[in-house]
Amino acid sequence: MTSLLTGPDARDRCAWVGDDDEYRRYHDEEWGTPLHGDRALFEKMALEGFQAGLSWITILRKRPRFREVFAGFEPEIVSEYDESDVERLMGDAGIIRNRAKIEATIGNARIVRGMAEGEFDELMWSFAPAASGARPASFADVPAVTPESTAMSKELRRRGFRFVGPTTMYALMQSGGMVDDHIAGCWRA
Repeated sequence: MTSLLTGPDARDRCAWVGDDDEYRRYHDEEWGTPLHGDRALFEKMALEGFQAGLSWITILRKRPRFREVFAGFEPEIVSEYDESDVERLMGDAGIIRNRAKIEATIGNARIVRGMAEGEFDELMWSFAPAASGARPASFADVPAVTPESTAMSKELRRRGFRFVGPTTMYALMQSGGMVDDHIAGCWRA
């Protein structure tokens, strides 16, 4: 697979976008943009957890429904979900109906709710590596796991978070702009 792809707008971008308009928009407007805020990072963590074992485009297409049924990923609200909410979510074909991931999202919301405002953001960003300025030359140069994502995963697990493995957390670091894995030559500078 080539690492860059020229889109219909004549811009070179990371080839994982393919020819999907929604993927192109996500790449151009969101992926790799520094993301801050407890709620925003909780949403990113939850969606990356739901993505485990699936393609990101599946999650991206279901994201509006996820946001609807998880109350905009407001930790204070989601943390109050109970077994009846789990059953309601298990019956919703608009999301990924995986009980363990649903229960993890609720449990993770409870942990975030128990933190001081801004503490979750600070915790997550504390694992961001110093910017090297060098972008990967190709997909082969993009890691799946780094020492930083492994340390983040370990600390989150220590605190009781679930579905936060090192690969999942590296995906969060990429999408949340903690690292810049846009391929060299991608228009997103």
